[in-house]
Amino acid sequence: MKLLRQGSRQAYAEVIGDPIAQSKSPAIHGFWLTKLGIDAEYRAAHVRSDDLADYLAARRADPDWRGCNVTMPHKQAVMLHLDQIQSPADTIGAVNTILPLGDGVLAGTNTDAAGFLEPLREDLSQTHYFRMARIIGTGGAARAIIAALAGHGFTLVVAGRDPGKARALLDELAPKGEHHAIELAHFADPTDFAFDDREDCLDLVINASSLGMQGQPPLAFDWSHAPPGSIAYDIVTAPRDTALLQTARTTGHRTIDGLSMLIGQAAVAFERFFGQPAPREHDAELRELLSR
Repeated sequence: MKLLRQGSRQAYAEVIGDPIAQSKSPAIHGFWLTKLGIDAEYRAAHVRSDDLADYLAARRADPDWRGCNVTMPHKQAVMLHLDQIQSPADTIGAVNTILPLGDGVLAGTNTDAAGFLEPLREDLSQTHYFRMARIIGTGGAARAIIAALAGHGFTLVVAGRDPGKARALLDELAPKGEHHAIELAHFADPTDFAFDDREDCLDLVINASSLGMQGQPPLAFDWSHAPPGSIAYDIVTAPRDTALLQTARTTGHRTIDGLSMLIGQAAVAFERFFGQPAPREHDAELRELLSR
C-alpha cells in the first residue's frame, strides 16, 4: 500500500470545471483510491473562466496537489496558463489533465483520446478494407476523437451546427484524407441511400456533443444514415443509456456508452496522479455505482 500523506496533510487531486456538480470523476477516483487503500483524496473544484489563473497559481505552490482533470469549458483556455503541453494534447489542441512537474512547473496532457479508443481496441486490431466515422459535435471532446480516429485510418464525417467550424477542425487535426464537414441537421431526416457491401469495413456513429444529455436538447439522428453493422458510441454519461443508444439497438447496431470513455480516460489520469494503475478488475462494480 502506497501512502501519499505528507506529515499531517493529505495528498489530493481534483477536477475543475464550470459547472462541476455533475462530474462523476470524484466518484471514479474515490472508488479506486478506496480499493487500493491509498491515503489520498480526489475533489471537485468549481472554477470559473476568470479564476483559472488564480486557481493554477495557488496549486503551483501546494506540495500536496497531485494535479487535476479539466472539464468544460476550460480544456482549451487552460493551455495559456501552462508551462508545457505534452503529447497528445499538443496535437489535439485541448488539455483535460494537468500535472505538477516540480518547482512550480505545470504540464498539460490529454487522456480523452486514449479513453475513447479503449473499448475499440479489439476492433482496431483487425484489418479493414475501409473505416469511416460519423462524428456529431465540434467541441473539446470531438477534437480528441477526431485526432484519435484520424491516426487509425478513418475517413471522417463531422457534423456540427456550424459546418465551417467542423471543416476547420478537420483541416487542423486530420489534414490528410478525404474528410467531410456537414450540417448537424443532415442526419435528422431519413435517407434512402443504398449502402454498398460493408463486409470487412468498420463504421462508427459517435455523439461527441452534449445533445441527448439530461437538461439538453435531444439528438436527432435517423439510423438510415448508418450502414448495417455500424457501432453506436455516445459519450454522454447522464443518462447512461441515451436515446441514441436505445434506437441503435432497435435497428441492430452494437452500442458503447459514455462510461466506457469516462472510465478509460480517468484510469490514465489516475496512474499519473497517484502512481499506481487503476484497479480495473472492479469495473463492473464501478459501473453499477456510477449508474445509480
